[in-house]
Amino acid sequence: MISIHASYCLKLIKKWNASQMLQRLIIYLSFMTLAACAAGTPHTDFDESAPPRVFDRHSRSLYLFSRARLATHEGDFPTALNHLRNAIELDPGSAILHAEVADIKLKIGQVAESLEYIKKSIKLDPSYRPPYVMAGILMSSAGKDWEAADYLRKALKLDPTKEDAYLHLSLALTRLFEYEEAVSSLKALVKVNPDSVLGYYYLGRTYSQMKLYRDALGYFKKTLELRPEFDQAAIDMAATYEAAGDYSEAIESYRSQLDQDENRGVVLQRLIQLLIQQRRFGEALEYLKASVKSGYGGNEILRKMGLVHIELEQFDEAIAIFREMLEKDPSAHHIRLYLGIAFEEKGDLESALAEFTKISHGSAPYLEAIGHIAFILKEKGKPEQAIEILKETIASNARQVELYLNLASLYESIDKADVGLDFLSRNEHLFPAEPRYHFRIGVLLDKLGKRAESIEVMKKVLTINPRDAQALNYLGYSYAEMGINLEEALKYLKLAVEIRPNDAFILDSLGWVYYKLKRYDDAVRLLEDAFSLINDDATIAEHLADAYAARREYKKALKQYRKAQEIDPDRKELADKIRRFKGEHGEK
Repeated sequence: MISIHASYCLKLIKKWNASQMLQRLIIYLSFMTLAACAAGTPHTDFDESAPPRVFDRHSRSLYLFSRARLATHEGDFPTALNHLRNAIELDPGSAILHAEVADIKLKIGQVAESLEYIKKSIKLDPSYRPPYVMAGILMSSAGKDWEAADYLRKALKLDPTKEDAYLHLSLALTRLFEYEEAVSSLKALVKVNPDSVLGYYYLGRTYSQMKLYRDALGYFKKTLELRPEFDQAAIDMAATYEAAGDYSEAIESYRSQLDQDENRGVVLQRLIQLLIQQRRFGEALEYLKASVKSGYGGNEILRKMGLVHIELEQFDEAIAIFREMLEKDPSAHHIRLYLGIAFEEKGDLESALAEFTKISHGSAPYLEAIGHIAFILKEKGKPEQAIEILKETIASNARQVELYLNLASLYESIDKADVGLDFLSRNEHLFPAEPRYHFRIGVLLDKLGKRAESIEVMKKVLTINPRDAQALNYLGYSYAEMGINLEEALKYLKLAVEIRPNDAFILDSLGWVYYKLKRYDDAVRLLEDAFSLINDDATIAEHLADAYAARREYKKALKQYRKAQEIDPDRKELADKIRRFKGEHGEK
């Protein structure tokens, strides 16, 4: 029958096994301990606080190691370190003991000392795997991913079945933009362990960073098949749909996660932002209200609610929200700016002006408020006063490009485009690399009938920013209107749509180029999309009517021409066009 002394030793062995000590070490050390225990004198009144009798340095070291592990589990790191130091004195060649000290040092933030013990452990036994993994994690946390990757590759060679080294290696490689090796490492992991949830998850994340979104989605789906409750994988999958431009799938994916309490706030925030970006303001407002109801209604949610109300032309609701916020914080100048905008959009220019003038000089929204004040003064028949205010503000804010653009637009609005162009040209040296400044010069040149010069300026804008959607749209549409360089126009506008996929005017331009190229099916598809986004623009409506007519859909065309006329009844050329169309095709 086993003695109480031996029973205590077995209890220690179970503790070691629970802490995932290497099996080969446990078997070896267990054998040695039991041998020592069996040699002891049995007794029935055993005090577990007293050390057992040991007969050699190795067994004593093992006992101290076990006490250190127990102390570590209880969070008593000083005691654990004391036991380990004593154990190392007895067994200075033990890589395991040095690695254990390194692990505790890392836990208590003594990083430099931890690294010293890691290096000592590796030197004592280069075939012992744990210190390589620790070193990899430590190097990664210090931003030394190349060194981390070296340690982790060695850990994988020592034991290619363990998941941790694969995962940490892939993360280090991803930060180094070494995507090919990161993917290779993770694929090796899922080959070794086909049920590795984290292996598939990090494959999804890596492919998403590589912008290979379809591959990423496949791995996220596999992750969720293995672990349906993995909320972060579901969020990342929705974000990948979003990055891939599949906004409908992204929205549905976010919606499907709203019943998860733990991440509800994050999911709501992302869903609302995406709906706003897609100009689905009615749906966004419903989720904003749900956020408030769920207890996530901070100032940012209220701010977004107010702005969405403005977009929905629900100006009184927006005004009520912003006023309530200002009652709580009268110094919130950006909220006062929104309140002024709500009044301005409502048509209450006096109230808008009163709010804009309350915004303090030097506050972040002050210069934007000046632009609104100038616009209101112009609308009230006081353009000269508006011009003076902008000039005075420019005198003390000479590097604020928005003020120059506002002044140029003001000149343009009162039929003084030449004065605006002269003003911008004289100050062009202040903003040599500002695309918006040069774009406005190009617009004014076009306004003055200097289209060739305007086109050259727009090309200059694209040298500053090749992805300037406005300049791309301007060039593409200009070529379409002129009937020249249509393939070049197509290239410009496809890029513009890629950058701003929901801009109705850019979609209209691309549709118009397709019309000019006689690709009428493509033209109708894009022009219908444009008209669905903005259905009160006569030009878009007329372009769509022309495309229907080109496809011999005369009934649709006539209906669309009439919509264009309803939008802009003063366009004589449109009325003439409708008369000619009816004369050729009747009331079909």
